[in-house]
Amino acid sequence: MKKYHCCATCIYFVAERKDGKMSYYCKRLGYETKTHYQFNCWIPKENVRKLMKKDGGKDV
Repeated sequence: MKKYHCCATCIYFVAERKDGKMSYYCKRLGYETKTHYQFNCWIPKENVRKLMKKDGGKDV
């Protein structure tokens, strides 16, 4: 799980282009974030869950 746990892999992560620049935020918390940040509210996206399971991790 540690290998996958970051904002970019969370269901709440949103990436938008604003004025030619990328903007990243958490729609759950309402905070601006970075792709590599980690928060305890992390819920992995479905494709990440499949990768984690394939790597031998338990189902999340």
